Amino acid sequence: MSRVISVVGATGAVGREIVRLLEREGVPAARVRLLASSRSAGGQVCYKDESLTIQELNSDAFEGSSLALFAASGDVSRRHVPDALGAGAAVVDNSSAFRMRAGVPLVVPEVNGEILLDNPRVVANPNCSTILLALALWPLHARRPIERAVVSTYQAASGAGAAAMAELEQQARDWTAGRPLVTEVVGKRYLWNVFSHNSDVGPGGYNVEEVKMRDEIGKIFGEGAPSIAATCVRVPVLRAHCESVNVEFADGRAYPAEGWARRTLAEAPGVRVVDDRAANLFPEPLDAAGIDEVLVGRVRDDPSRDGAIELFLAGDQLLKGAALNAVQIARRLEGWRA
Repeated sequence: MSRVISVVGATGAVGREIVRLLEREGVPAARVRLLASSRSAGGQVCYKDESLTIQELNSDAFEGSSLALFAASGDVSRRHVPDALGAGAAVVDNSSAFRMRAGVPLVVPEVNGEILLDNPRVVANPNCSTILLALALWPLHARRPIERAVVSTYQAASGAGAAAMAELEQQARDWTAGRPLVTEVVGKRYLWNVFSHNSDVGPGGYNVEEVKMRDEIGKIFGEGAPSIAATCVRVPVLRAHCESVNVEFADGRAYPAEGWARRTLAEAPGVRVVDDRAANLFPEPLDAAGIDEVLVGRVRDDPSRDGAIELFLAGDQLLKGAALNAVQIARRLEGWRA
């Protein structure tokens, strides 16, 4: 019988999506092992027409596994990835623990998936906002090198996990009822507010999310990668991130964006162009939530700078920004058919 695929953090927001995607891919229930903390162990999850029991994550949990998909914290990954490797499993890790580690590929399959042909033992899943940005930039960069991109993000509660989503929903209920709003998860009032991303701010004034975008795009794109200047904020949206992107090309020449850029994006894998000016129809998080593709629109020339364009995107942080990207990597490592 085929060996087991273990899902670490199976009860979290990303872990649940991974399990759902494995079911969608047709992976038999007998191949799926759900791992979580002792608090969740013993719980049941419906998978196809069967019920899977959540098992406790420990050092022996990966026995018989060919693949381990980690959807937990960096601390959990640092502790248990060696256990998975010791059991003979390949690892796809969604945390930040291994992303910038030398020798560990950081992969968006549509961009640098050829790295997976080398069958690496550990593959890092990029940060959610990085993945969405990479899908929009790479097809343009492959045709006409990008020198610089200035990015502003509008990040949903889903990026902070299931607890943040639940807190935003509770704030809406409490506000309607006239009750005080609880702000335990991200330390800020989410409802009717926009605030700087809830990650630590370094000496240079950039928060961790902004640094991740800069460094990770550099590693994914490799030599000649564009410089990234990012401003990352949270917005009161449950699911799906948005990003406003200004793109400057290295050659500095003006090419009408509504021509080659829109056509290039329309042909790109994983991208759906939503750009109807007459109907004022452009990417929105409500439309991006629950779908695989990243929506890209507002494609237009930047009149302030020759050879620059503007675009806007929306993508599901839990899907392509996390679980789907990990499952696509797993599919290539194990040779599943799409």
